[in-house]
Amino acid sequence: MDVRNCKNCGKLFQYVGKPLCPACNKKLEDKFFEVRDYIYENPTANMSQVSEEMEVPIQQIKKWVREERLAFSKDSGITISCEKCGKPILTGRFCNECKKTMQNDLSKMYGTENKVQKSSTKDPNGKMRFLKN
Repeated sequence: MDVRNCKNCGKLFQYVGKPLCPACNKKLEDKFFEVRDYIYENPTANMSQVSEEMEVPIQQIKKWVREERLAFSKDSGITISCEKCGKPILTGRFCNECKKTMQNDLSKMYGTENKVQKSSTKDPNGKMRFLKN
């Protein structure tokens, strides 16, 4: 049993993966739904406007955007930057080009790894072996 202090209120709680106690986590989730509804109703609102109106830090809004829980419309003019190249994006961590590049790099790496594994499992003589009792 892992017991920790909540990063928000400081109370002890049983840790199950999130640094917030269940009460603070519920408050944060409720605030998320309020922000999501506000953005839906005001698609041209900018990030500072959303932050002020909903009383949520800009960093928290950016975190939700990076987690792809929130997305702003193209009309809003709000963008965050790709973590790899810095190109403006509307949601997530990486732009489409960087995603494709990383996917290709991983595919190449995975493909060469499979070839190495397949070649190392073959018997060079190609014969079957039997054990005597």
